[in-house]
Amino acid sequence: MPSSNRPPAAPPEPAASRRLTLRRPVAPAPAVVPAAARASRPAAAAPRSAPAAPRPQRAAPPPATAATATATATRLNKRLAELGLCSRREADDWIARGWVYVNGEVAEMGVKVTPQDRVTVERAAQRQQDSQVTILLNKPIGYVSGQAEDGHEPAVVLINPRTHWREDPSGLRFTPPHLRGLAPAGRLDIDSVGLLVLTQDGRVARQIIGESATMDKEYLVRVVYQGPGPARAVTPGTRAQPLQEIDENDPVSTNVQAVFPPELLERLRHGLSLDGQPLKPAKVEWQNPEQLRFVLTEGKKRQIRRMCEQVGLKVVGLKRIRIGRVTLGNLPVGQWRYLGPNERF
Repeated sequence: MPSSNRPPAAPPEPAASRRLTLRRPVAPAPAVVPAAARASRPAAAAPRSAPAAPRPQRAAPPPATAATATATATRLNKRLAELGLCSRREADDWIARGWVYVNGEVAEMGVKVTPQDRVTVERAAQRQQDSQVTILLNKPIGYVSGQAEDGHEPAVVLINPRTHWREDPSGLRFTPPHLRGLAPAGRLDIDSVGLLVLTQDGRVARQIIGESATMDKEYLVRVVYQGPGPARAVTPGTRAQPLQEIDENDPVSTNVQAVFPPELLERLRHGLSLDGQPLKPAKVEWQNPEQLRFVLTEGKKRQIRRMCEQVGLKVVGLKRIRIGRVTLGNLPVGQWRYLGPNERF
């Protein structure tokens, strides 16, 4: 038979190339002066009565002991989260699936690693992340952010085809797997309305509510001025008076701005404390004569209401309109949409 002119087939891709190597750079070792150079240096004159002592040889650093390794070791799921690749829960899932390797060996659950260990992750983990969704919901009054409590339903029950915003620009269609592992990234009180983020992606959750997160969150707050003096105490065991629905274009019925002292507005911006800790500076401006616009970089429980109480204001409506670079926009109350592929917090 005539010989074929086809080139030989390329060898299959090695398994190692399907992994992403994640290794922190190690500080370079200190330079060692060659022995010949050291010998050429002039030695200090020794007393004639005693022979010159031999120069000691530089010893190699001792190997890391078990105690030293333990002091610098970190749980693998925490290391992956610190690198911004996923959440700890997501890292545990990757480890359970056998997608994470330490020094070339499949990692076991709970293993600890040091900065010198070589950590690699299968590309299948990245493909899984690419299929995860993040949902933006305009939460109405009466729904809690997380688990059901006091007879109130969690906001996630609103994520279904009937409440999917018809003008969603993402082009995605709802499927039941989009509910799997969907969790709120932050909270919004039961009687507050506005932007609530629910996500399957641990990277998004870490951006918004991670330990080092400093992302702006913007709120519209309708207030009434009760005058100077101590805050009105709420009887223990009773729920505070529910808030009202709020919108940027609501008609103004009371000119709170005209009677609220400017020095108290400055205190809202900086100078208040909660739970014995000073608050970070906040941006606070009048949106209209009875609505304030707050921009915060922290999220203590009921922070805005407690801040207002300290300066004689009572919050009667609260709406979150922005998180980072993502705004609520025209999304109707009780409806939701997907975070678009070109949107970033």
